[in-house]
Amino acid sequence: MSMPRLDQDSPWKDILRQYFEDAITFFFPLTAARVEWNRPHEFLDKEFQQIAPDAEIGKRYADQLVKVWLKQGQELWLLIHIEIQAKPEVNFAERMLVYHLRIFDRFHSHATSLTILCDGNAKWRPNHYHFGNPDTELTFRFGMVKLLDYRDRWEVLEQNQNPFTVVVMAHLKAQETQRDSKRRKESKLGLIRRLYEQGYERQEIINLFRFIDWVMILPKGLECEFWQELKVYEEERRMPYITSVEQLGFERGIEQGIEQGIEQGIEQGIEQGIEQGAQREARSLILRLLNRRLEELPNNLQSQIDALSITQLESLGEALLDFRETTDLDTWLREN
Repeated sequence: MSMPRLDQDSPWKDILRQYFEDAITFFFPLTAARVEWNRPHEFLDKEFQQIAPDAEIGKRYADQLVKVWLKQGQELWLLIHIEIQAKPEVNFAERMLVYHLRIFDRFHSHATSLTILCDGNAKWRPNHYHFGNPDTELTFRFGMVKLLDYRDRWEVLEQNQNPFTVVVMAHLKAQETQRDSKRRKESKLGLIRRLYEQGYERQEIINLFRFIDWVMILPKGLECEFWQELKVYEEERRMPYITSVEQLGFERGIEQGIEQGIEQGIEQGIEQGIEQGAQREARSLILRLLNRRLEELPNNLQSQIDALSITQLESLGEALLDFRETTDLDTWLREN
């Protein structure tokens, strides 16, 4: 029985691992052209922890350090930084330099540093760090792509067969429909229909659906409509790939039930969670969801959440869909 994913297992981290070659090929074609993709790449999680033991995880960052092989036979380390919900950060470029220098200092390897910016600020485009005075000067440049730039290149995305274009489209549609749930539901269905129409294999449809479903959260009424329409669509095509997988139930009951406020999913998920001793995981999930919707949870509010009962967690799981800032959470906690 699958347990809820913890905070560090962000959807971006998952999808990047599943489609790493596709991501690099799509975003950084010059680097991808140098890589011998027939040789397996390796995610260097332990090595990354050594250079960034205090790195933020979960909502904001999804960093990966990966070893690949060049066509000439040498190994190359790629430092991939995904800024998920960024605000302009003064020291961002400096942090990229620090990571690069730590890799070289500890492992004597010059990493190729790449960053993917998922924020909505069109003017924020860090791609280098410069330091200079009359006797010493340093310029460090790193690869940078901005997902927002693809908003005006939608036809290009639709025509591209690279599966990572689906990731980009889902992220952009999630941004565009933050205040229009009905439009989000239609966009979500449209993206999933596209997976079938493009002829993706069953497992790829499931993988990409999980990312789409995670970033395009719907209120409970529209969520029920979405699942009904999706089920009809899959039955018409005789390809019940997604709805059949969801019959497993537990992961969706806990993870999606609380996350999207589906009353039945919450009840089933919480009940099964209690039976499996998963009260701790349910709290962890609530905190992850709140961290996604709100900027940062003060310690006093987190302590109050830790003290909630399962029944209260269930209510909070439904209410958090309407939260816009920490004061909303504070008010709910005081009233409940």
